[in-house]
Amino acid sequence: MGDGIGRYRGTESKLAQWLRRRPKRTKADTENEREKLLLAVAAAGLPLAPAAYPVGYRCSCERIGCPTPARHPVSFAWQTQSTTDRAQIERWARTQPEANFITATGMVHDVLDVPLPAGRAALERLLAEGVDVGPVVVSDAAEDRPDAGRMLFFTATRGTPEDEDEWWPCELDCHPETMDEHPGLRWHCRGSYVLVPPSRLPGDEGAQPVLTWLRGPEHPLPEPLNLLEALTDACGRHAAEQAEQGAPGDHEIAWPLSR
Repeated sequence: MGDGIGRYRGTESKLAQWLRRRPKRTKADTENEREKLLLAVAAAGLPLAPAAYPVGYRCSCERIGCPTPARHPVSFAWQTQSTTDRAQIERWARTQPEANFITATGMVHDVLDVPLPAGRAALERLLAEGVDVGPVVVSDAAEDRPDAGRMLFFTATRGTPEDEDEWWPCELDCHPETMDEHPGLRWHCRGSYVLVPPSRLPGDEGAQPVLTWLRGPEHPLPEPLNLLEALTDACGRHAAEQAEQGAPGDHEIAWPLSR
């Protein structure tokens, strides 16, 4: 037994030594990974454009009191600027190494944007029911508000309905007449955008919350109505739980429509 313990300790020691010898991730490694992630989004047909990025708790746009730091496009012409052209995205990624990126919705895809706890519950239900779920992005929560992250469900776009009364606007729950009916749910469609991984959000230098793919952009885009019931139900339960606990709402965490 003594020899066995000795051999185990020797193996453990060698493993620890190997871990210490592993090459650290360089800035070039990080930039290459970032570029690959962005090109994968473009390859899936989702148009991209550069966005602002965090500088500590501030925004790179240097606008005093920026209401959406690191969450908005750089250019006011982001809708026409958005592209899937590989060469252009490579140029942006290499000449703007700190930039976040947004994808314009309502062209190829829409995004159903919900509080993180509600998104987890809805995703579990959808997968259990065998519903085809497309790409999903998670935004990490801040340390002081562990439940304040968001989950983004990418879907096919509804296009432009013939009956405009059927059109559900972005920031669906941000108006008094709709907030109770659809608590916490935003439907990003025509004229909106969301950040894509590996975008960073404001926080302490070197420890910013980031966006990551839970399900990558290679997954086919589902019809949004196939996900809507599960997401709405989960958002309703989450809002009720928050109300019971006296917790703050998620409305201020929404992805913006404009700068």
